[in-house]
Amino acid sequence: MILVFGGTTEGRKAVEVLEQAAKPYFYSTRGDEQKVTLLHGQRLIGTMTAQEVSAFCRSHAICLIIDAAHPFAEELHRNLMEVINQLHLPLIRYDRINPPHTPDITWCHDYTDAIAQLEAQGIQHLLALTGVQTIGRLKPFWQRHECWFRILDRDSSRHIASQVNFPDSHLVYYDSDNTASLITQLHPDAILTKESGLSGGFTEKVEAAKAAGIKIFVVERPVYSILAPNSLQSTVTGPHGLRRIIERLLPDFFPLRSGLTTGTCATAAVQAAMLSLLGEEEESVWVQLPDGESVMVDIEHVAPGEATVIKDFSDDPDVTRGSRITAHVTYSSAPGCGIRFLQGEGVGKVTLPGLGIPVGEPAINPVPRQMMISCVRALTSADIDITISVENGRELAKKTFNERVGVVDGISIIGTSGIVSPLSNEAFIQSIGRELEVARAIGCTAIGLASGKKGEEALRQRESQLRVIHYGNFIGAALQRASELGFKHVVLGIMIGKAVKLAEGHLDTHSHKVSMNSAFLMEVAREADIPDADKLLNGIKMARELWSIMLPAFFEALRQHCLEHCRRVFTTGTIEIEIIKDNTI
Repeated sequence: MILVFGGTTEGRKAVEVLEQAAKPYFYSTRGDEQKVTLLHGQRLIGTMTAQEVSAFCRSHAICLIIDAAHPFAEELHRNLMEVINQLHLPLIRYDRINPPHTPDITWCHDYTDAIAQLEAQGIQHLLALTGVQTIGRLKPFWQRHECWFRILDRDSSRHIASQVNFPDSHLVYYDSDNTASLITQLHPDAILTKESGLSGGFTEKVEAAKAAGIKIFVVERPVYSILAPNSLQSTVTGPHGLRRIIERLLPDFFPLRSGLTTGTCATAAVQAAMLSLLGEEEESVWVQLPDGESVMVDIEHVAPGEATVIKDFSDDPDVTRGSRITAHVTYSSAPGCGIRFLQGEGVGKVTLPGLGIPVGEPAINPVPRQMMISCVRALTSADIDITISVENGRELAKKTFNERVGVVDGISIIGTSGIVSPLSNEAFIQSIGRELEVARAIGCTAIGLASGKKGEEALRQRESQLRVIHYGNFIGAALQRASELGFKHVVLGIMIGKAVKLAEGHLDTHSHKVSMNSAFLMEVAREADIPDADKLLNGIKMARELWSIMLPAFFEALRQHCLEHCRRVFTTGTIEIEIIKDNTI
């Protein structure tokens, strides 16, 4: 069994990861204020001492602890360190992503140091954004100076403030992103906040203070390092890293394994190669994914300017599983070129326009390119040449559609999220159902369905609060389950490549099962009265080419065909479909 300590945004995300397994676990929070839906987990409410946590772990056969509590929950963190040292249990710390320290902020070691720094810089009027639990700690300051505290608008918070005799008149309440308006209203000399990470609104608070031209004081997050020898502790900063470590520690917990894209593996190889060029050889490196989360990637081989990563084995039928991806980095012989990408053995070359990559360049997609550029620029500002090679890439490319899109001599280095989710089997269909069940349980009557990250982003742009679930290729299965659960409205985001298959009636759009039917596209074009349809569609290889040759009437006709087939499955409510434009491989 797994025991999670939460109550935070990270705790909620940990629950979402664990629910994918449909297996029992425990979720512990100090209070009952956090609203979180557990279909397979059991909620525990109330604080526990180290002895109580230890006894609970023994009596409930806990084999893994996940610490997703607030970074300033110091007593809890110390208790968990004591427990894992005593019971020799693995612990995963779900940490927050924190911006780097900058000199325009006054960083304070603790609240005593914060008071000293505030006094030293002559702050007379302070807006404290550190939470109600810190009012008592900062009493020596607010007894001498004017100070406002922003707290949650609830009786329990007001009670805490009254216990230390803080005046009600100087309590202000959290109301969405209101830091800027509070600063305008109160005119403080400075704000005091905690290093609470991106999920704690740290950036918003700092930017509001900078815009107002007032000083910023930040209490640094505590550092916990009281581990016994051989303790097994890991740190993650997002759901992907959490799932990957659970998969390693408890291989049977999830029905399917996730994996890393070729882009993430290549980026890890580039980072390790760059570090070796600078004199550091690492057996593993942290790679930042496009969403800001970092994951640890093992390095198989490293030498000066060279590193190899083995594409790990997920349960997705990816032809590159187990392949060796090697990066060579050198200082460029062309000064001023910046970072150049050179074609290595097994990586394809782009021969046609429209893929988001210049013709003649190696087939390394825009997102992986940016990941590699970012990791190099974090280490050096020098001009660098990057060469990516893939073992047996030419042979592997024959099992893909690369030649049809104008990529020759090898595979493409791809990935928009950095993570491979297992898509093509019954377990993934079951996971779609579980996510829909969670959404229905928390009261959603409308749901968004998207094939992946780009579709999700497009749907969120039109409705930011829409809960979006990925269907991969299983449009029919997702719609059927949504209908069974009684959803009243579905918004389906679909890429043009899947749309042309769905429009013909294919509710499973996997390329292994169905491909684009040019004859059907001709029928749709004629139905939409597109002039010279035969000529325009002659020789088309990829669905995305339709965007540049077809009129809007064609896409509306295509959308109507998609709606017709979806309505056969989703019968409980209304459905909208948005066909999403995509310019990458």
